[in-house]
Amino acid sequence: MKPWKTLATDGKFALRQREREYMVLADGKILMNSRHHGAEPDLARVGCARIETGSPKVLVGGLGFGFTLRAALDIAPDLAKVTVNEPSKAVVEWNRGTLASLNGHALEDPRVSVEVGDVQRVLSKHRRGFDVILLDIDNGPFAVDIDDDQSLYSIGGLSSVRASLKSGGRLAVLSAGTHPGFNKRLVEVGFTASVQYVGDGDSLVFIGDVN
Repeated sequence: MKPWKTLATDGKFALRQREREYMVLADGKILMNSRHHGAEPDLARVGCARIETGSPKVLVGGLGFGFTLRAALDIAPDLAKVTVNEPSKAVVEWNRGTLASLNGHALEDPRVSVEVGDVQRVLSKHRRGFDVILLDIDNGPFAVDIDDDQSLYSIGGLSSVRASLKSGGRLAVLSAGTHPGFNKRLVEVGFTASVQYVGDGDSLVFIGDVN
């Protein structure tokens, strides 16, 4: 098997390739791998299942390799507006260039706008602005301390998400595993909560519906 080749670096991020496989590292640790993306289309499918308007507004939190964005675009109607948030400017640029073929050049779709930076800043600008919010950040609440007040998955963070959804909207959070009490936290901030297992059954989507 061929060795990994570093294609680009930007600060703490590095993009590597081995044959048709890509990997992004942050501070030397694997952040994502293009071979493992079975659950991202399911995140989009579950999240967009509640869309009832012909011109929905969708937020994709976490660009990655663009698999969630690609799936959301394939589902969303022609008049949809899809905002994708990605903390790393480098990851966005790599998706416009080297990685574009992985997701069918999703960032070139005229329905897409890109916001670089912290997703909570984006949420604060769009109160009651979205019909669907898809989050694939930090491997979900399973991988972070949801009691951290700065976490997107804390009570404060989820309250911001809830305030950014329209009536009838849906939050879908992809997680690498379960998290005790997370559904209870969704209910606490005003969601109707449920869970669906996706991919090969080793990932799940936490769902928060706004009635």
